[in-house]
Amino acid sequence: MTTPLATSQPPAVNHRVLAMLRAVAAGRAQLACSAEPDLFVDGVPCCDQFTAHVLAHEGLVRPGQPGTPGQRVPAVLTRAGRALVTGAQAAA
Repeated sequence: MTTPLATSQPPAVNHRVLAMLRAVAAGRAQLACSAEPDLFVDGVPCCDQFTAHVLAHEGLVRPGQPGTPGQRVPAVLTRAGRALVTGAQAAA
């Protein structure tokens, strides 16, 4: 009998994760419509696409509008993503 492996774990809330979420909150980010949505900030691919994928799969960011596969659309925070950013600002 084999034990299923976890495919991802929620990201640790570190400075990089918060910076990515803040860029989305500021309207500076886009997601490529895909099963593994790539994040672009200020038109440049994010340096940590693994974390970008985890943020999308964990429901912290989502596309702001529908798009075709590969199309870049505005990224928006979900309620959970906003709560993380707001909680980090309150703790600072």
